[in-house]
Amino acid sequence: MTYLEFEKPLADLEGKAEELRAVARKGEGVDLEKEAAALDRKAADMLRDLYRNLDPWRKTLVARHPDRPHCTDYVDALFSEWTPLAGDRGFADDHAVMGGLARFRDQPVVVIGHEKGNDTRSRIHRNFGMARPEGYRKAIRLMEMADRFGLPVITLVDTPGAYPGKGAEERGQSEAIARCTEKCLQIGVPLVSVIIGEGGSGGAVAFATADRVAMLEHSIYSVISPEGCASILWKDAEKMREAAEALKLTAQDLKKLGVIDCIITEPVGGAQRDRDEAIAEVGREIATLLDGLKGAKPAELIRARRQKFLDMGSKGLAA
Repeated sequence: MTYLEFEKPLADLEGKAEELRAVARKGEGVDLEKEAAALDRKAADMLRDLYRNLDPWRKTLVARHPDRPHCTDYVDALFSEWTPLAGDRGFADDHAVMGGLARFRDQPVVVIGHEKGNDTRSRIHRNFGMARPEGYRKAIRLMEMADRFGLPVITLVDTPGAYPGKGAEERGQSEAIARCTEKCLQIGVPLVSVIIGEGGSGGAVAFATADRVAMLEHSIYSVISPEGCASILWKDAEKMREAAEALKLTAQDLKKLGVIDCIITEPVGGAQRDRDEAIAEVGREIATLLDGLKGAKPAELIRARRQKFLDMGSKGLAA
């Protein structure tokens, strides 16, 4: 288990409990289980207290936790007959974006998501989940396919943002993001998006301009990272805590503002503490959201989706 900075007291408690059990395993007739169990209870109480009222910066840290389930984990657990599709038919395949055909609870769907990778090699291969133009153009191709064959689209968002490299800009990064966002508004099939970790900048919006947008309880969704915002506003990236507060990037704030539709509860201590339960909860929510869109005609879906985003600012302004 990887502990975050604010979890150090918890790490000490859980470490001591494990040390006691290790001593008990080595020594004959030594029974330290009661002491270890007492430490476990104390650690469980501390975990609940830590996660009961996380501030926006701590939520940002949790959303970035390396042990949180990634897109590949959700695909493996929730979907059957997964058939990955590659390439944008124009330049290359972007490994930061995975997509393909699958079945979700026996229903054919198209799945698109960001993948960050889970170790040094895979993170470099996946470019840390930062898509280049060909990634967004691959997503466009898959959404067009879904529209052609009447398949619902499920997107899983987890990205710090679009890749800011020179090559990406030369190949039309901003145009690709805009086209992908536009395509989300044009398809006549149900489109459900889940923010499973970081929802950063236009790179996230390009996948999350959906009929229904859900966020995991400790995920974030923002136009810019707290560090980037602090660098621009205060010329000091160390003011990221103030920036995180001002950006209103938590699921709870965004639900109040009407930017997202629902919040998916995470296990105590975050999705990284009980990956299987977190993934199962996401699956249940996706099923509920798709059921709510079942039977809607293509023209109705397109009209309602466009109106949803046109109206989005008015709720926040009224508040």
